[in-house]
Amino acid sequence: MPESTLGQVSLLLIYAAMAAYTVALLAYAVDLTRRDAQDGATGQGRAAAIAMSTTWAALVLHAAGVITRTVAAGRAPWANMYEFSILSTLVAVVAFVALQRGRDLRVLGAFVVGPVLLMLGVAVTVLYVRADGVGPALQTYWLIIHVSVATVAVGVFTIGATLSAAQLVQSRSEKRQQAITEHRGEEVAATVATGGKGVAAGAMTSGARSAGVDTSRVSISRWRRLLAALPSSAELEHLSFRLNAVGFAMWTFTLVAGAIWAEYAWGRPWGWDPKEVWTFVIWVIYAAYLHARLTRGWDSNRAAYLVLLGFAAILGNYFIVNLVFNSRHAYSGIG
Repeated sequence: MPESTLGQVSLLLIYAAMAAYTVALLAYAVDLTRRDAQDGATGQGRAAAIAMSTTWAALVLHAAGVITRTVAAGRAPWANMYEFSILSTLVAVVAFVALQRGRDLRVLGAFVVGPVLLMLGVAVTVLYVRADGVGPALQTYWLIIHVSVATVAVGVFTIGATLSAAQLVQSRSEKRQQAITEHRGEEVAATVATGGKGVAAGAMTSGARSAGVDTSRVSISRWRRLLAALPSSAELEHLSFRLNAVGFAMWTFTLVAGAIWAEYAWGRPWGWDPKEVWTFVIWVIYAAYLHARLTRGWDSNRAAYLVLLGFAAILGNYFIVNLVFNSRHAYSGIG
């Protein structure tokens, strides 16, 4: 099959994957609605099953699109922003489905598949370039070593950031529920002590509301129903930490390998290029997260904000540096 034709097949496979991801996203949305209606259902219904099945189908199509792109180009599939996008999103979905083993995280499916679908949409409409060879500067084994690890790291960081965001929401819900429980305990104690239900209950409920807790609403809140399907904030934090630690190790390798490649290609390991600086900034943020998490005694929520800051820096590195700054690392191939 001619290379140009195979390149078109790759693009069609990515479009097919996007169609499957769209079905999965809709099924995840229906599943969220049913979880809400069922007051913390575990999500074992038909919508959840359809969502995961179509996610797997999309993953297979997605992987086939990346593989055929590799064959069509005759090289590793990460020489431009289009290829980096389709591969890093593939890694993110693989990480998401892998995390399903031993736990039910399908409630997060919409928050994983949605951004993946958006990124693929940007890739095929804005970033797409024909499958072709690369310039002399990229015809080196360092392209495989350096960029491949960076691609996997971004996919891992994506799921880590999703888990950290979910952790923050779950933690807030847990604290709110704890406050409600404490107020109810005080209300019961006051009722028993005074022997009067109406006055004591009214006083304690008023006190709870003055503290910012509306017991009549929060006890049946939609968020509680949805979050009941999630693991605890402690487990989400643990999973996020493990993923971000792996991502940080990969990013460290990316930084070091990039310096070695720069020495080989340009005769210097560091030149304050925007891409180099931003890559180092990302490394510093995640290093600060790990340091704060392991040695400084930060609570898990404060550390989670560093994860979100780090991922925001990754997005800035990808879109702002690659498309706006005049960098020697610009490789989008647009235009």
